[in-house]
Amino acid sequence: MLRRILSAATAAVVARRTYDALRQGPSADRWSRTNHRGETVTLAEGPAVAAGSLAGLLVSARTGGSTSAAVLAVAGASALGALDDLAGATDVKGLRGHLTALRDGQVTTGTMKLAGLVTTGLVAGALARRGRGGVVDAVLAGGVVAGSANLVNLLDLRPGRATKSFLIASAAPLVSSGQASSAAFGNSVAAPAGAAAALVAEDLGERAMLGDTGANALGAAWGVGAAASMRRPALLATLGAIVALTVASERVSFSGVIDRTPALRRIDQFGRRPA
Repeated sequence: MLRRILSAATAAVVARRTYDALRQGPSADRWSRTNHRGETVTLAEGPAVAAGSLAGLLVSARTGGSTSAAVLAVAGASALGALDDLAGATDVKGLRGHLTALRDGQVTTGTMKLAGLVTTGLVAGALARRGRGGVVDAVLAGGVVAGSANLVNLLDLRPGRATKSFLIASAAPLVSSGQASSAAFGNSVAAPAGAAAALVAEDLGERAMLGDTGANALGAAWGVGAAASMRRPALLATLGAIVALTVASERVSFSGVIDRTPALRRIDQFGRRPA
């Protein structure tokens, strides 16, 4: 538990300092965007969360597959997210949109990001499952890592929603002190949880957004934790749920479902500015 506290605290400090540096630096305008209120917000939260997560993971690292996998997954997912944040086309949305563009001969940054997430996920998944389950488990783990990175990004449609979802999904592993496999889950998400928590007020206050950079990083870290700790049936079920939600997002509005569900709506609106 002490290792997780150190990891989260380091991540929080680095995330906050990186965020402040990006907002005040010469490249601040590159991260500026206009939100639904017509106000200027910054995407600097994303790279700050990624930097904090990596710092926290590294400062408390032990030799082991799950730590290496988490560092690789977070670094790869955040870099791919930054590519989409800074150079992505805004007229192509969703998995279907990117695949349709690819069919028409247009390679979007979103398509490149998805291919990169799959590749990074497979490598990270293999590292997380090293010595357990062979090729089948490695492929399942890779799918969970890549799918989680993409799914958290799909949730990043309202202030604080992606961060809240990640923190809620990570709560049980963070306080777990059981077997080594379950401890690996908590160790993988402690640093990202610290980094995200340090900046969630900026997100809820609509001064900043995670963007693809931060959301992909949080999802990838959670995916590595799941890959390192779950047995094959649970891993398969988790991958199935991720795929189902991803496919559903092409037809169903997550925001609409949340707004129609009182408990989810209260959680989603907690801490946010009034509409």
